[in-house]
Amino acid sequence: MPKTTIVRKCILDGSVKPTEELLRFVVLNNTLLPDFNKKLQGKGIYITNNRQSLEKALEKKLFNKVSKHCLKIEDDFVSIIENLIKNKALDSLNLARKAGAVVSGFEKVKEEIKKNKVEFIIQASDAGKDGKEKIAFLAKSLEIFNLFSIDELDMTLNKENTVHIAILKSDVSRMVYNNLKKYQNFLSLNGDNIQ
Repeated sequence: MPKTTIVRKCILDGSVKPTEELLRFVVLNNTLLPDFNKKLQGKGIYITNNRQSLEKALEKKLFNKVSKHCLKIEDDFVSIIENLIKNKALDSLNLARKAGAVVSGFEKVKEEIKKNKVEFIIQASDAGKDGKEKIAFLAKSLEIFNLFSIDELDMTLNKENTVHIAILKSDVSRMVYNNLKKYQNFLSLNGDNIQ
């Protein structure tokens, strides 16, 4: 039986979107809390998943209007949300590593691409131009994410000088992809993908 797509309305522009494209918040004790895993009690308040939308909604005090409360919202709320989304993406990458679905290093990534075993590629945002061009040439139609620095990838995968990563076709690849996409969309302007 096909999965039903659940949709909700964005409080900023009134557009109706699948919940995967929105960020969910709830109000508890007059405090605005993120609830991306839908675990908290209370009515969900939804905003399109990108930084600009969240900033505008806060600026216009839309969360206060919708909840009819004078909410406690941290000054660095947008940064807190960004870090939550980023950390979830990095945590999922670490889970993929533990599941054996991650290959790193230019030559190893190249071999797995040739064997058609790669779902998508992650490369360090501070990778050298030459390496980026070589990977882009090899990857052909594979999607490439440039979201994290070498240091961030090193810490996540417990390695050194992690520049190129292939996520292999596996049970965990979809989960990693969804979390990376969520972070990429949050960082983008107007939800446009950034590469």
